[in-house]
Amino acid sequence: MKQNKKGKRIEKLKRKYKLVLMDANSFEEKLSFRVSRLGVIILTASLMLVLIMLTIYLIAFTSLREYIPGYIDVTLPKNIYDLQQKTDSLENVFRQQDIYIKNLNRLISGETTDEIEVPSRSGYANYDTITFSISSEDSMLRAEYENQTKYNLYQNNLYNYIPRNLGNINFFPPLNGIITHSFDPSQDHFGVDIVANTSEAIKATFDGTVIFSDWTLETGYIIGIQHKNNLISVYKHNSSILKQQGTFVKAGETISIVGQSGELSTGPHLHFELWYNGKPIDPEEFISF
Repeated sequence: MKQNKKGKRIEKLKRKYKLVLMDANSFEEKLSFRVSRLGVIILTASLMLVLIMLTIYLIAFTSLREYIPGYIDVTLPKNIYDLQQKTDSLENVFRQQDIYIKNLNRLISGETTDEIEVPSRSGYANYDTITFSISSEDSMLRAEYENQTKYNLYQNNLYNYIPRNLGNINFFPPLNGIITHSFDPSQDHFGVDIVANTSEAIKATFDGTVIFSDWTLETGYIIGIQHKNNLISVYKHNSSILKQQGTFVKAGETISIVGQSGELSTGPHLHFELWYNGKPIDPEEFISF
């Protein structure tokens, strides 16, 4: 019985009907269609799907989404920032012009030059007055740490080892020059200093991914590269950096330019470090500069 009812329903859906358009006065047949219930359902569903897709497209890829609550123009924050910068600049210009007009009126009226007003620079940062000093808390922390590690019998042996499994790696010299300061962990010098011209290019010593590319106060522009076998190479005191963080570089590829950036630099050179498993190693043991 159920199969018969189901078959009858399918037959009703497939049954053809004739849709006729006639002239109301003459009853003349103008247009006719042969349709079925199933065809009408499919046509209606198709039209609804097209309308839904068109609405999604208009909302996602056109400016109409700005009229929907909760959506904003993606360029609005940038435009607000630009307008704020222009407003600040115009405010400074108007302030200077106002002071200029006041001073001009004073000169015309015969007032003394002691009453001339000078534009204030309170809104500007004076970097010449910035000083760096070590706080008492920092000194206490350093002293406490030094006392804890002063009698460490294994401290010197920490840096005096040569990993044998790196001997099969052909390192590319990052820079050809004269070594002025060798690897000396006892003086907290965990790399080598290589002197060269300021226009010399610094190259990656091995294939890897740039994990650090930024500027620091003490060592200037720094770039660090993560290599395989838990090996990291570090390049400090660059004048400019040519690779961004996350970039993959090949051995011998130019990554920066020699410079003397940073407070600890005394001239154009490259401070190059090699770190293996979190420990510094002597680059001269593996690379001929």
